[in-house]
Amino acid sequence: MTVQEIKNRFRIIGNSPQLDRAIDIARQVAATDLSVLITGESGTGKEVFPQIIHQSSARKHNHYIAVNCGAIPEGTIDSELFGHEKGSFTGAHDTRKGYFEVADEGTIFLDEVGELPLSTQVRLLRVLETGEYIRVGSSKVLKTNVRIIAATNVNMLQLMEKGRFREDLYYRLNTVPLVIPPLRERKEDIPLLFRRFSSDFADKYHMPPIKLTRDAEQMLITYYWKGNIRQLKNVTEQISVIEKNREIDAKTMAPYLPDNSISTLPALFRPSGADGNVPNELSEKELLYKVLFELRKDMIDMKSIVYGLLEKGESASPISAGNTRILHKLDNDLHKAETTMQIHPTTHVEEVHENVLKDNGISQTLDEKEREIIRKTVEKHQGNKKAAAKELGISERTLFRKIKDE
Repeated sequence: MTVQEIKNRFRIIGNSPQLDRAIDIARQVAATDLSVLITGESGTGKEVFPQIIHQSSARKHNHYIAVNCGAIPEGTIDSELFGHEKGSFTGAHDTRKGYFEVADEGTIFLDEVGELPLSTQVRLLRVLETGEYIRVGSSKVLKTNVRIIAATNVNMLQLMEKGRFREDLYYRLNTVPLVIPPLRERKEDIPLLFRRFSSDFADKYHMPPIKLTRDAEQMLITYYWKGNIRQLKNVTEQISVIEKNREIDAKTMAPYLPDNSISTLPALFRPSGADGNVPNELSEKELLYKVLFELRKDMIDMKSIVYGLLEKGESASPISAGNTRILHKLDNDLHKAETTMQIHPTTHVEEVHENVLKDNGISQTLDEKEREIIRKTVEKHQGNKKAAAKELGISERTLFRKIKDE
């Protein structure tokens, strides 16, 4: 199949070069049995690419099983993957086949592979190296012929440095790296995706599709989209259901787009590197650039306010004067921070936080902001950790760890 045929079959919307490249790699690697590691932020659509690989391969007529490694409790994940013998543990009333046995000759997709316990990583490495595994509670070696595709939205290199992921397993999984670009790097695709979602929800709810004015569309294009395609789809659905006027302008759109503040959780994935092939959690330098990005956005917002007042002949008003002072201060702070970045590329993000953010009335540290976001999200979902983790874009296991670390 060609790239366009794959897009049509799997309902993939977009024409960005990065997206086309990812689809082309998936198409080419499908003919092999090489392991693939898919990296990308939460909400970018990573789950579609294992299906592309499976359906384009010689294994397409056999089982395809998707496993969310972060959603399975540590005590039962070995049983789920490799099966167990009757009586091997409390509650094991019967012998059970694991996913690797059921998917023999097919494909297994291990989502959130970075959440696997170290003991399970050892078992998985053996499968990759020899095709052998042992059920829980058994000593009999079984064989399987399974294509393994894994995905993650966290920095695997940092996990290895912390001793939470085996280096040998990482290189076995990462035979072919496949990077899915975030939505903010596919700006030309945002209007296309919005129109598709708008049409789909119009059919679903039996109402006319919503349309965007030029300023509303520009607002979507310039928005940061922390939640990527999933967030855009949710926003589209909310507007489709709530707004009676089917033409949406920027003023109507604004309340549906949460503030792009520096409150992004550091645990969230963000690709870096010139070639985009190095998956990372937000590194210190990347956070620094994000600080500058957010300040630049604040300055643009200030400009629009000030210029709007000037056009109305309100240049002498206290509001205009105050915003003008803030505008000049932000501009100076940005210039200083950008100069520091150029002269001292290794500058720690907390230095910028002290020199720039606090000067502009933002006193909380990144860690404090992260804890606040987690606390508010858990409270919002009335203590439901699963729902909170889903909204935050992290696994339940990661959420529990962060709560424990407080």
